[in-house]
Amino acid sequence: MSLKTRLDTVRPLSRRTQRSLAWAVVVTQALIAVTGSIVRVTGSGLACTTWPECHPGSMVPTEHPEYADLNQWIEFGNRLFTGVVGLIAFAAFAAAYLDRPRRSRYVRLALIMPIGVAVQAVIGGITVRFDLLWWTVAVHFMASAVMVWLAVLLVYAVDEQDGPPRPVGPPVLGRTLQAMAALLVALLIAGTFVTGAGPHAGDALTPRLDVELETMAHVHAAFLYAFLGLLVAVGLMLRRVGSRRLWRHYIVLVAVVLAQGALGFTQFALGVPELLVALHVLGAMAVIVAAAALWSAAHPRERA
Repeated sequence: MSLKTRLDTVRPLSRRTQRSLAWAVVVTQALIAVTGSIVRVTGSGLACTTWPECHPGSMVPTEHPEYADLNQWIEFGNRLFTGVVGLIAFAAFAAAYLDRPRRSRYVRLALIMPIGVAVQAVIGGITVRFDLLWWTVAVHFMASAVMVWLAVLLVYAVDEQDGPPRPVGPPVLGRTLQAMAALLVALLIAGTFVTGAGPHAGDALTPRLDVELETMAHVHAAFLYAFLGLLVAVGLMLRRVGSRRLWRHYIVLVAVVLAQGALGFTQFALGVPELLVALHVLGAMAVIVAAAALWSAAHPRERA
């Protein structure tokens, strides 16, 4: 009996279990970005001096003249957590592949999850090899942002068929949501520039982006104001559409964006303290999740 034949005889997981696995992917993909920020603000980014080993000749932390044991374990713990993220991602893919009838979009989105974890691990290794240059850290963060967005789409794909989406509301709503998604990308990229110019490099010797932190913070805030403007426009359109489901998603997104904005201004006013940096990264992940959920709810497919 071939492997494919054996797999075809495996009983699929319940839809509820599949949905739980997909949400676990969302949570772990978001948390790996947060643990990465903890590595950065504690100055532990190069406490493991190489990759994939922690130190030449040792996969795990060991006594080192330059880095404390705590810093080494913070960085090593982040690497270990990547393994947890990968296992959950693979479990979600297995659940999608074994589901019947098999749905190609659902399987493709699920397959992206373990592949994305592997790519992220390589990007992380490159970041270490380049001694945490600010733009490598920015690429690392943006890759996590993409993975979180796709993971939310995976959650919705659990209950959807392969057919084309049926957008809710007038075409202008869809175009505005596209513009809002593009602006969210610009907002996140601007945030990585603020990080690059800021004081938390992950290592004391890592050079920073040679731009005034205040200048980059103002640019980041300008993108936030533009995003809020589009968010108001979306809200006005949704009031006319009359979809309670979409409105609930919208209210969640508004609440998360306002909280994140308030946290960002507080963080800047207090001199970018370490704890608020990690919370701001968590807030960024929450904004991505809420925005992707609104996008998915506005572009539903026929239910499986």
